[in-house]
Amino acid sequence: MQTRLALAYAAAVYAAGVLVLVLVLVPLVSVGSTTPEGRPSSGVTTGSGGGISLAQALTGSAVALVVLIPVALALGWFVAGRFLHPLRAITATARNISAGDLHRRLDLGEPADELTELGHTLDGLFARLQASFDAQRHFVANASHELRTPLAGLRTLLEVALADPGADTATLRAACREAIALGEHQERLVRALLALATSERGVTRWDTLDLAQVAEGVLASRRDRAAERGIVLAEHLAPAVTAGDPKLIESLVTNLIDNAIRHNHAGGQVEITTGTSGAQAALSVVNSGPVVPGDQIQRLFQPFQKLAPDRHGRGDGYGLGLAIVNAVTEAHHATLTTSARPEGGLSVAVQFAPTTRK
Repeated sequence: MQTRLALAYAAAVYAAGVLVLVLVLVPLVSVGSTTPEGRPSSGVTTGSGGGISLAQALTGSAVALVVLIPVALALGWFVAGRFLHPLRAITATARNISAGDLHRRLDLGEPADELTELGHTLDGLFARLQASFDAQRHFVANASHELRTPLAGLRTLLEVALADPGADTATLRAACREAIALGEHQERLVRALLALATSERGVTRWDTLDLAQVAEGVLASRRDRAAERGIVLAEHLAPAVTAGDPKLIESLVTNLIDNAIRHNHAGGQVEITTGTSGAQAALSVVNSGPVVPGDQIQRLFQPFQKLAPDRHGRGDGYGLGLAIVNAVTEAHHATLTTSARPEGGLSVAVQFAPTTRK
């Protein structure tokens, strides 16, 4: 790269030198060719009256052009090196960062030019990559812990059952039932992880659908669970047509309703509303429940984040429901609004774009 730039700069300097000599010599040649007959040819006069002949001027110019070649090359090499120095620094730092040191930054100072702007852009990119990798490592650590816990419990249960010499059929059946329960717990967790991964992958299909119909189908499958806890499901389902991935949007609605039922108190209420707001289709889920601190709301939309560990002692939550909701919302370029209710519980609203596909 430096060689090519040096040759380009040298060619520019050499061309400028040739142009200057041409501009100087052409008038001299013109003067020499118009000297009247019988008069001596005039040379290039100096201030003291001496002169330089046209032949001498041409010879000197040729020598100057020859000398200009190495001078132009040296100057071009120097200028190219100065120009490429910031790029080399950027490349070296980027190579170190890519090798695993994500905390380093270019930190280019003055002068403020295109290279400095490139450095600031790369610093922003590195910061986002660091945040992404940190979040990924945190997610993997939490997922590993959540998956390891039921496996460890299952292993302990089976070892205890096998080590008991007096275990009868009833004891073994009880151990099998507990093992099945732990397996179901793990299966639900894996399904939630797959739903989150699918949501973060993005939308691969855009179909026209009605949020009211999606919510109605989810509510039909959740009424028994809500009735067991004495929770009233109040629905206000008006047509709300939008476009998106039907499975992802169903996952969003399911997790919102499940979260509203799970984090509620006995005799509480969940209100589900669909409709249109301007040109947008809207879905809102409002639930009663424990008071949620306002500064904790955003944290709840991160994977494996809970307001309090196992608040109801059932162990049926993994801290992934609202993370899936957030991922589906971002994948559909929708707007997610969440607020804590003063009397307890949450109010979550999602506004989808019109049916025009992205």
